[in-house]
Amino acid sequence: MRRLLFRGLELGVPVGVAAGLLLVALGSSLSQLAGLGAGTLVTLALFVVAIALGETARLTVLAGRLTAPMSSAAALALGLSNIAPDGDAAVGADVVVVTIGLGMLVGNGLLEATRRPVHWSGLAARFLGAAVVPFLYRSVRFDGATLLERSADWDSQRWLVAVVMLCVGSVAMLVDLTLQAIVRAGREHGPVLRSIVDEIRSTIGLATALVTSGTLIALAAYALGVVALPLFLFPLVLTYFAVQRYASIRQTYRQTIGALSSLTDRTSYTVPRHAQRVAEISMAVGRDLGMSQRELTDLEYAALLHDLGQVALREPIPQGATVMAAPADQQRIAHDGAEIVRSTGVLDNVATIMEAQITPYRQVREFGQDLPMASRIIKVANAYDDLSGPEGLHADRAMERIHLGLGYEYDPRVVDSLTRYLDRRGRSTAPSA
Repeated sequence: MRRLLFRGLELGVPVGVAAGLLLVALGSSLSQLAGLGAGTLVTLALFVVAIALGETARLTVLAGRLTAPMSSAAALALGLSNIAPDGDAAVGADVVVVTIGLGMLVGNGLLEATRRPVHWSGLAARFLGAAVVPFLYRSVRFDGATLLERSADWDSQRWLVAVVMLCVGSVAMLVDLTLQAIVRAGREHGPVLRSIVDEIRSTIGLATALVTSGTLIALAAYALGVVALPLFLFPLVLTYFAVQRYASIRQTYRQTIGALSSLTDRTSYTVPRHAQRVAEISMAVGRDLGMSQRELTDLEYAALLHDLGQVALREPIPQGATVMAAPADQQRIAHDGAEIVRSTGVLDNVATIMEAQITPYRQVREFGQDLPMASRIIKVANAYDDLSGPEGLHADRAMERIHLGLGYEYDPRVVDSLTRYLDRRGRSTAPSA
């Protein structure tokens, strides 16, 4: 039931809630929009443009999660700024929410027009996080006044205004990251609490930069007006290009490992796409067991390269099925592959995982050996793919063989996770009678 709930969250609940909030805000803001001055409307329009352009400049972080840092910073700044000229009524939270929503929709409409993917659940999570700012800063009253009204009275204590803005922005970012984590947990069938912790830990640097940038823009707006928006977004633009370059390097790195993993396929030491299938199964099991993103990255690399040591064999193993090889041959394959990887000087942890992948689970149970969870996962995933045959035609037989080694060769927790993964794929995993 819990997994169905998370799956529903990933598929439509955030989008539905965001759409409902936007419609409600639009209905309640129409009268105020009609009464705003030309200067305020121009400022709102500039924020719409900034948010829309920010949506088109996205970054990929945390294994595929798309984020738009410039859009998020501009949305935070709008929620924290008093953009109405002196003498005009303060712009209400509903108008700010509509402006943020309009900017995000325009930006993602441009993405759709250029045939770039739009992840609506992630967009909805970011919108709901940004909507927290105007709600807390402009609507909620503390001792009879909103934070926006109180900030106007703290001219001599701008540091206090900055602290309040940072706190509000941090709450909004926490809501955003929590919703993003729930969406990811539903999509990947992972534990939600671990996903939230991993999301926050993996993006804390970027989140801090966004909250700080939004606060700086809002504070500078008191002296500079709307000019503060492009002025303080410019450092984020430079950061965007730097992060894009880093992401490109990481992608090239991943492609290089993928190409190296196909070496055993091309030399007929293993069946086609064996390493890719083992990596796919391993990643699904790792997510199900709540591994962090850093651990998942090492797991993926080790799974892709787990059979690399076979290139040192004089004669290929039939079908490349290491699970059927003698223990001494398995040990040599794991050791040779680990030494090849270790020689790069940058993947020592991956090499350790690869070298331990043939260690039976009883070494942990009986002797307390420190066997990495990633190694246990690869051992089970590799055995399943070796035993199930082409297209998984012998999945039942493979699971039967794995269950015979339960607690001796294979970690029961990993096997249970594999069973859940196969159930989700609609395969029968029950051992034959």
